[in-house]
Amino acid sequence: MVRAGLTVDRLVEAGANLADEAGFDAVTPSALAKIFDVQVASLYSHVKNAHELKTLIALFALNQLADQAAEAVAGRSGKDALIALANVHRDFARTHPGLFAATRFPLDGPTAAKSGGVRLAQMMRAVLRGYALSDADQTHAVRLLGSVFLGFTMLELGGGFSHSAPDSEHSWLRTLDAMDAVLRSWPQTT
Repeated sequence: MVRAGLTVDRLVEAGANLADEAGFDAVTPSALAKIFDVQVASLYSHVKNAHELKTLIALFALNQLADQAAEAVAGRSGKDALIALANVHRDFARTHPGLFAATRFPLDGPTAAKSGGVRLAQMMRAVLRGYALSDADQTHAVRLLGSVFLGFTMLELGGGFSHSAPDSEHSWLRTLDAMDAVLRSWPQTT
């Protein structure tokens, strides 16, 4: 019997909150069962297993990030759009560290193709159109931007920049200036 009030949406919401409070690795069926004061078996009326639960939370996280990115980038172009997109990634990671980790949960191809990750990639490509890159070079640039957004943010959240001057905010702004310069002078392929 399905416990009254327990739904997939409530499980995902509770899992998202737990991820931000304790880390994405802490999200387990056992932990959520404790939150809802039910037996673990009760959760399996709503999700197949821990992997499906984490997949649903990852999809939720990707959609949240994509929604915030769409709002931030709307009406902007060029460097302004690049900065807005970068700041959304960094701010999301700072505000929702567990959900930020969830955005990196491995999804199978069909699931990934229906996720907010596709919208994020499309937004990156839209931003990159302002830099007049070829389609092939856009793919390389999307990977570069993703690496910078993720790498900088993970190092910053892990305390990697807290032991020396200048502060990480100054480095972030300089990094975005450098990314804009790199994109404006992207090498032409022959």
